[in-house]
Amino acid sequence: MNRKIGLIYGDGIGPEIVREAKKVLDAVCAKYGHTFTYERLLLGGESIDANGYPLTDETVAAAKTCDAVLMGSIGGDAKTSPWYQLEPSRRPEAGLLGIRKALGLFANLRPAYLYHELRAACPLHESIIGEEGFDMIIVRELTGGLYFGARKTELVDGVMTATDTLTYNENEIRRIARRAFEIACKRRKKVTSVDKANVLDSSRLWRKVVTEVSADYPEVALEHMLVDNCAMQLVRDPKQFDVILTENMFGDILSDEASMVTGSIGMLSSASLNETSFGLYEPSHGSAPDIAGTNQANPIATILSAAMMLRFSLDLDREADAVEAAVQKALSDGYRTGDIWSEGCIRLTTTEMGDRIAGAV
Repeated sequence: MNRKIGLIYGDGIGPEIVREAKKVLDAVCAKYGHTFTYERLLLGGESIDANGYPLTDETVAAAKTCDAVLMGSIGGDAKTSPWYQLEPSRRPEAGLLGIRKALGLFANLRPAYLYHELRAACPLHESIIGEEGFDMIIVRELTGGLYFGARKTELVDGVMTATDTLTYNENEIRRIARRAFEIACKRRKKVTSVDKANVLDSSRLWRKVVTEVSADYPEVALEHMLVDNCAMQLVRDPKQFDVILTENMFGDILSDEASMVTGSIGMLSSASLNETSFGLYEPSHGSAPDIAGTNQANPIATILSAAMMLRFSLDLDREADAVEAAVQKALSDGYRTGDIWSEGCIRLTTTEMGDRIAGAV
């Protein structure tokens, strides 16, 4: 198989972790006889430095010629980086929002799985996580809602007033709901739809449309949960969740909460998909500028994002399984980067962890 993959190295630790994920993908090619060609794409701070803007038309056009895009991290230190002296529309994160919109990446998938080997790193009590741990996936709508609504700051009766608009239409809700139910069909057949229907009109429409969609998936159990309750339940009993479906801002917050109960955000992958097989794959963590260039970053989230890319965009389930098994073996053998290290384990650098996982493939 010959496939074209876009690589966004990005900012901070991005180049270090993408290099290790590419190393693992190259190992997959060598083992299974595939050929991946790579195209370098600029986004975020790296694009600002080169072009003056966080996202260019050239990057969007080049991404559309790829079968999938693998990304590192975007952004820098807001206190010291000159990028954050620019107006908001020209800062690194604006490029990330822009490419999601330009490529139609409406569905964000963020698994949250507690590896048995990392149970000690989980901040929850053993009585909560139980012997079996937890395994959930958050399906977040990514191109609508508050982050993409009309916004303005103006003087109203002599007082500076800011307005952000939260808007969803039924078609946007229906397509993300279908994606969540389809994923649930391949898992434990339960969807928890999260909203704030006791307050927001947008959430009341969300609940109505999700309920309508559920009728097409009678084998999947649907429950509705208010977002504040869901935030509590994630730390009270995470085992209850299988697929969590929610809108953009709620998903942004809940997915970060879910990631931390796994022990380290450095372990968690994500995929952003459009209505075809195309997707943009990235770790859930940020750019960690404080450790950039020190060879300390955990590359596992990016490597697992590459595994998601193999599975969802390239239809290579066997190869995705091999990468995930290689990560599991590295952890089972006691290898750790600093963020997940504990007494008795073997501490590795970013490069060494990438070597270890690529070798296990």
